[in-house]
Amino acid sequence: MNTDEYWFSLPEHLIAQSPAPIRSDSRLMVLNKTTGVIEHGHFFDLPRLLRGGDLLIANNSRVIPARLIGVKEATGAVIELLLLRPLAAPGAWEALLRPAKRVKLGQRIVFGGGELWAVVTGAREDGLRVVEFSASGEVFDALLETLGRVPLPPYITEHLGDPERYQTVYARERGSVAAPTAGLHFTPELLDRLRADGVDIQYITLHIGLGTFRPVQSERIEEHRMHEEWYTVPKETLAAAEETKARGGRVVCVGTTTVRALESAWLLQSGMDSGGGSLQNAGGDYSGYTDIFIVPGFPFRVTDALITNFHLPRSTLLMLVSALVGRERLLRAYETAVAQGYRFYSFGDAMFIV
Repeated sequence: MNTDEYWFSLPEHLIAQSPAPIRSDSRLMVLNKTTGVIEHGHFFDLPRLLRGGDLLIANNSRVIPARLIGVKEATGAVIELLLLRPLAAPGAWEALLRPAKRVKLGQRIVFGGGELWAVVTGAREDGLRVVEFSASGEVFDALLETLGRVPLPPYITEHLGDPERYQTVYARERGSVAAPTAGLHFTPELLDRLRADGVDIQYITLHIGLGTFRPVQSERIEEHRMHEEWYTVPKETLAAAEETKARGGRVVCVGTTTVRALESAWLLQSGMDSGGGSLQNAGGDYSGYTDIFIVPGFPFRVTDALITNFHLPRSTLLMLVSALVGRERLLRAYETAVAQGYRFYSFGDAMFIV
């Protein structure tokens, strides 16, 4: 399958630079994956579109202030770090460095005038580095909250006054370097209304890292390799999904990360390849790393419907959504979205695929 088959033209002015003043006021395109029929509304219409007995599952990962600006101890040159994921050794992280060529192995980078420092101890694929910090655990977390910044996608150039607008209202588990943006449209009031209408709401955790936003650079989709991301699906959540489907309800995933976590957990439960060597932990939950790459032809076992934002051309996210609805049907819907002036990407509008 050719990567260029997932290209579409997007005017730059449709790339949202800031969130809607009220989260649930975002526009909502409703796409029927069977008929291709499109409806237009707003996110606050969701209670009309869901029904009692449906199960809504969302990703409760919280974005950490993973962007650190420091200086090389030897020269004072400014170095930027984007932390991607913690490693097994205390204080060790996988990170992107800019400019990476200026930092050699063994060099020390200092942050906050010396409150925190890190040594580059290893090099990995795709320009990634291993860095070991002078602090770990709760001490490191506290320093990161003070010295770090929430990393915004590079296509957002405007200043975000309130960093909480790049967090979902149900974000709990620290670990992501990008927000699960489909969930940004929910408000506490909207969630309460859905519960009152008989919609069950449960959560999984997938810490978003390089795997979600890394571009597909290969000509053939099959040659692309996803970066591993940590996920946890409570055993009760997977059981609730199976029960919902058995009684005729729908499992509605909030975001592509939720889809990846649930489908990985189902494969793990079934003793099949989960796409990342995951394992079931002692508590019975399904957790580990997944590099599952969902493309057209993928047999969805859990996901019935999807709430998602509008994605980048040639992205793994676009390919995942195409797997659910069909490439041609999805690209036609995107053409409609452009013509109708929908806002795209992280702070943009939403799509509900049923």
